[in-house]
Amino acid sequence: MAIGSETRRTPVVVEAKQALKRFRDEVANELNIDTSKIVGGYWGWMPTREAGAVGGNMVRRMIEAAERALIEQTAANVRAGFAQGFTAAGQQQSTEGQPNTPYQPNPNLNLNNLGKLF
Repeated sequence: MAIGSETRRTPVVVEAKQALKRFRDEVANELNIDTSKIVGGYWGWMPTREAGAVGGNMVRRMIEAAERALIEQTAANVRAGFAQGFTAAGQQQSTEGQPNTPYQPNPNLNLNNLGKLF
């Protein structure tokens, strides 16, 4: 990246710019990369292998965080769906207080001898 090119780029989320810089420095320190070559935010004197390692680790961690967020969001949606399903099932009763679908036991299922089997 050329000197001064950072000032021409418009960030998508302005508030994230400082956080990304801190994140970049944190990853560089964790990888034991010598950051003394960075002068005024210019990484041009940094070997490509080291700069690429920092960028690659940043991307990997951001993908992991996004995957975790998706998993948590999906789990929350499933929990909400189950809760809504249980609530709806509890409210589906006829005016006589009887369920809309009567219980019909499975004739092939005999639970009386379950204790004898185990």
